[in-house]
Amino acid sequence: MEGLNVEDWVAHEPSNEWEAMMKKVAQFHHKHDFASKNGHDMGYRIALTVEELGELSAAITKGKPIEECAEEMADIMILLMGHSIAMEIDLKSAFEKKYARIMQREALTGRLGVRVTEYKNK
Repeated sequence: MEGLNVEDWVAHEPSNEWEAMMKKVAQFHHKHDFASKNGHDMGYRIALTVEELGELSAAITKGKPIEECAEEMADIMILLMGHSIAMEIDLKSAFEKKYARIMQREALTGRLGVRVTEYKNK
């Protein structure tokens, strides 16, 4: 499930919308030279993701406009796509593989709502 690095994505000619989006994220990484400025360190990137999740949570719990919630979701999506570039993972392939697995699972309803997981209540 090997993916492309920043340079490979920047040089890539997209053949679909997903690849076009990945190329845009790679261009952002290239523009700011993330690779040589610790921007591909996964500890740092996970900290940024937690920060962005907090911003999304605040937007939702504070009843901010839907546009602000959408912007925070986009930040998280861009970060996750960037994670896959930093780690050279084929995120689309990983998505398809995981999607096939979760579609085989049964839903469980817990105290807080529905979960679709391999976890079993005992």
